[in-house]
Amino acid sequence: MMAISDEEPILVNTPQTLEQMSVEELEVRIAQLKDGIAACEREIEKKRAQKAAADALFGGGGD
Repeated sequence: MMAISDEEPILVNTPQTLEQMSVEELEVRIAQLKDGIAACEREIEKKRAQKAAADALFGGGGD
């Protein structure tokens, strides 16, 4: 297993701190985050629907 270099960033979503961003940059960031949240919510619903279908088919889902 290779060691991760200290010089390589790991999932840096904000190239600068929020305090350094302009109002416009912050608004763009909020829009991007909302899009990401919506995508996650759609994926959750898709996975729940798949699980419900599998449970109905195979009789699972009992707690």
